[in-house]
Amino acid sequence: MYKFQASDGNVYGPVSAEQLKQWIAEGRCDGASKIQAEGSEEWRTLAEFPEFADSIRRPVTSTRPMPSRSSGIPPKTSGLAIASLILGILGIFCGGITAIVGLVLGIVAIVTINKSDGQLRGSGLAIAGTVVSAIVLLILPAMLLPALAKAKMRAQTINCLNNVKQLNLALLTYANAHNGKYPPEETWCDAVQTYVSSDKVFKCVADTQNSRCDYALNAKLGGFATGKVRSPQTTVSVFETTGGWNMTGDAELLPHPSRHGKSFVVGFADGHVEVLTESRLQDLRWDP
Repeated sequence: MYKFQASDGNVYGPVSAEQLKQWIAEGRCDGASKIQAEGSEEWRTLAEFPEFADSIRRPVTSTRPMPSRSSGIPPKTSGLAIASLILGILGIFCGGITAIVGLVLGIVAIVTINKSDGQLRGSGLAIAGTVVSAIVLLILPAMLLPALAKAKMRAQTINCLNNVKQLNLALLTYANAHNGKYPPEETWCDAVQTYVSSDKVFKCVADTQNSRCDYALNAKLGGFATGKVRSPQTTVSVFETTGGWNMTGDAELLPHPSRHGKSFVVGFADGHVEVLTESRLQDLRWDP
C-alpha cells in the first residue's frame, strides 16, 4: 500500500499499487509524482519504484472515469447547488424573482449529483436551495398581498380626491358665471357637467355599484351665494356619497363603511379638498 502526494500538496491514501497504475494510465500522476510506501517515512518518486516502471513507460489509456469516492480524491462541490441556495435567499429581497431560478437550479443540482457517481457533492446544499426557493415562492405572495391592497386603496383615494377637486372647481366656476351663486340643489350635476373634463369625474373608482354619480352637494349651498359663506375653509361643499345623480344632503349621506378604508374625501367651500378620518367628521360645518 502507498500514500500519494498530489501536486497541490494534499496526501491521499493508502491506495494499492493497482490503483496507482490506474492513475498513471489516466494521467493523474507520472514518474515525478511523490509516493510513500507503507512502513516507510521516505517520499520517493514513482520512477524510483521498479514495480511501476512498466506503467510509466507504457501507460494504458482508460476512458472510464474513476469515482472520487473510491479513489480517495475529494469530490467537488456542485456549483449549481451553491447557486440554488444563494438565489433562494436573495428571492426574499427581490420579490421572489431569483427564487424561481434557485428552485430550477436546485432540482438540476440534485439530479446531477445523484448521477455523478460520487464525483460531485453538495446534495445538502441543493436540497436546502430547493426548499428555501420553494418556501419563498409560496410565502412571499401572501406577504405582499396586504401591501398591494394598501397601495391600490391609496391610488383609489387619490383618484377620488382629484374628482372632488374638479367638482369643487366646477361649482365655483359655475358660481362665477351665475351671479356668484351655487347651482340649484335639484340640478347641480347637470349644471356643472359642462365645467368638468369628463363624466368620469362623477365616478369614484372604489365604488362597486353602477351609479351615475358618487358625490353629493351640501344641500344648504344650493342656490346660495358663495360670498355669503361665513367660514368657507370649514364649510362642506361636495362630498362622497353612496351614489345618485343630483344628490344633495348632509353628513347622513356619507358612505358607511367608507370606500377608502376609514377615510372620507370631502371638498370645502373655499375650493380645497381633504381626506378625513371618521373622528374628524364631527368637526365639519354644513350650515353656511
